[in-house]
Parts: sequence; structure tokens; C-alpha cells
Amino acid sequence: MPKLVDHAQRRAEIVDALLRTAADRGLHAVTMQSVALEAGISVRLVQYYFDTKEQLLLAALTRLAARMGERIENRLRSAGDTATPAEIVEAVMLEAIPADAEGRAFHLVYTEYAVLSVTDAALASQPFMAEPDGMEVFLVRQLRAAQQAGDVDPEVDVRREAVALMAMSAGLGLSVLLGQRPADDAFETVRHHLKRLFQSITPDPAAPKSSSSS
Repeated sequence: MPKLVDHAQRRAEIVDALLRTAADRGLHAVTMQSVALEAGISVRLVQYYFDTKEQLLLAALTRLAARMGERIENRLRSAGDTATPAEIVEAVMLEAIPADAEGRAFHLVYTEYAVLSVTDAALASQPFMAEPDGMEVFLVRQLRAAQQAGDVDPEVDVRREAVALMAMSAGLGLSVLLGQRPADDAFETVRHHLKRLFQSITPDPAAPKSSSSS
């Protein structure tokens, strides 16, 4: 009896092979041949699931977005069901720091996608690239909840603060990725700002430690 093939799993394996190739050698080095080699399958099989390289790139971008969401959800879950808005914002901000191997790979490949989307209309039109306000809306919601709870000054412009938080996380994440500062220093910088924004964050907390500093 012929062996049944899990097509969804096979597609996921091919996409993950692309992401590994991009993380190791850069998105510019990705070809159907390089992905096939990384996945340990034939080029013909890659083309069976993805007619073009563009289709493969778009599928990998979708997977990248989903994996980022999973990592944020895992960090929020560790904060518990009764996490405060301050703890939720902190978890999201810290996830933007590439402090482990997977996080570094994610940020590296996402940055390459962002640069490529400047000149690639197909990539630029994808929701993950074209609709970046989802995180802004999320942060605004948390900041307003904190204001209602008396944890954030009612005079704070929550939308402006959300935009500033996003810019901070993006800048710090890139600086860690480039080796300009260690992840622990980026963590400290995030908390330095958050403890001025949220009254519930203690003045001198012990900053979370990354698995490695570089």
C-alpha cells in the first residue's frame, strides 16, 4: 500500500527549509535549489508544492508572522491569566529583542523581507507588511486599560506612546541583531522606559537575562 503523504507537513518542511537558508545565508541566497538541498528533497518536489520562488517566499512570510505570534503568546502565557497591562506590554516589548537563536533568526529574516518589500510589490502588499498597525492597536488598548486602572498617568497620549514603544523595540532589536549592544542591555533599556510609564513596575527590577550576550 503506498505511503500516505501529509501535504501540509511537507509544505511546512519546505517553508522551514527556506527560513533556515535565509537565516544562515541571507534571503538573497534563497533559490529553489538551495531550499531543496536544505530540505533534503528534489527540486521537482519543491516545485510540486510551490510553482514559483515568489509563492515560496510569500508562504515563508506567512509562516514567519505566525511564528512571531506564537512566541508572543507563549511569553504572555508565562505571565499568567491575571497578567496586568504592564506585564503584557513588557512581554511584547521583550519579545522584540532577539535574545536567543530562534529570535535572532526570526528578526534577521524579517528584516530582509522588509528591505525586499521596498522594491517588491507582491511582498509589500502582504498583510504582515502592508498593515503594521495591528500591534499599535494592541498596545493602545493595553495602555488605556492601564490608565483606567490608575497605572499610567491619565495625561499620557496612549497612541503616541504606542508608536514610541514600537519604534523603541524595532531600534533595539536591530541594534542587538547587528551586535551593537548585548541583549541584556536592550532588556534594561526597555525596562528603564517602562518603569517610568507604569507605576506598577518597581524602580529597580532585576532585568531578565538572555540566553547569550553578544
